Amino acid sequence: MPWLNRTVIGAGLTSFLADVGYELATAILPAFLLALGLPTGLAGQVLGAIEAVAEFLSNAAKIAVGWYSDRVGKRKAFVVAGYALTGSAFAFAAVAAGWPLVMLAKSLSWLGKGLRSPLRNAILSDAVDPDSRGKAFGFHRAGDTLGAVLGPVLGYLIVRSLPAGWFPDDPAGPFRAAFWLTLVPGLGAAVTFALLIRERRFTPKPGLRLGASVAALPAGYRRFLVGVGLFGIGDFAHTLLILAATADLAGPLGLKSAAEAGMLLYAWRNLCQASAAFPAGWLGDRLGLVPVLVGGYLLGAGTMAGFAGLISFGGSVAGWAGLFALAGVYLAVEEALEPAIVPGLVPDRAVHGTAFGVLAVVNGLGDVAASLAVGALFRYAGPAVGLGYAAAVMAVGAVWLLFNAKGKRQNAKR
Repeated sequence: MPWLNRTVIGAGLTSFLADVGYELATAILPAFLLALGLPTGLAGQVLGAIEAVAEFLSNAAKIAVGWYSDRVGKRKAFVVAGYALTGSAFAFAAVAAGWPLVMLAKSLSWLGKGLRSPLRNAILSDAVDPDSRGKAFGFHRAGDTLGAVLGPVLGYLIVRSLPAGWFPDDPAGPFRAAFWLTLVPGLGAAVTFALLIRERRFTPKPGLRLGASVAALPAGYRRFLVGVGLFGIGDFAHTLLILAATADLAGPLGLKSAAEAGMLLYAWRNLCQASAAFPAGWLGDRLGLVPVLVGGYLLGAGTMAGFAGLISFGGSVAGWAGLFALAGVYLAVEEALEPAIVPGLVPDRAVHGTAFGVLAVVNGLGDVAASLAVGALFRYAGPAVGLGYAAAVMAVGAVWLLFNAKGKRQNAKR
């Protein structure tokens, strides 16, 4: 398979290690806030604010670093730095006595993601032929998400197995130990990318201005971004789903067991996402990237409607597990195909850093709006209302993309 080269394999392995670290932290974060003494409603609002601030900082980095890399003709060094920052940031959460340091940890981690994500995607896009981009990005997402399966499982095992007697005066002690352990895979990801990835050189554009570069992006790409943005306004951070499941299951299971169940549900979601990532890319190459992405968006809207109904009418572990599985599938389609569509709509390789940066910013701004809105609705109207809002907005994005995106049957390659 010529598309399965050193860079594709290296990117998948790097993302596997990175996700072990920060998805471990993500899985335990809602329960950590509860262990710090925050009531559920306030924890939801704080969690939404944390996710929003982190995404805002990440967005600033994404567009700036994408544009600057096009100017200087280099991308790899920024990616390595981003992985290093993400890998070390959650050490701040390990010493947090309240939510402000948790916000700092999450924000620094996502700033690192902002530095690396669009440039890694540009490097990966350059490493394969156009006909194989769906498979390459699907392989990358599979490696990424397998790490996201192992991370929450490790978090569950750490929190469950550490004796409470080790932390007599700190109920959050097991969570702190887990945060410290994220340093190992996180920094390992930076080393792996530095050693394995070969960047394909391109001609820099030292006179490139950010505003002019963004304005020059093709009209078809801008129409695509509208659909991505509309969907993103409903596509909130799934830490809120973990919180919702934990709160819903706390009655029948007790808080500790419900928190553990929330971590395992998140790991299950990530396993389903990993399993679906490569098939989603393969299906996109066969049937067209845009129509398969529209199907993923519609699945996302239906899944959120299902979560709202589950909470309204009384949930069970089996019901939560089924919907978390569907959440993993729609995310696999979204994250594998959105970046795979970019090169076909923006043929000039020299501005791919900017193009991927703009895509990341649109996604990120949607996440900011969605996490703030859903987090606030969790507190003031209840989780079911927040999830219903998400379902409605995501459906609007799917419909826009269906009727306004070009290249439906040609995989958007040209």
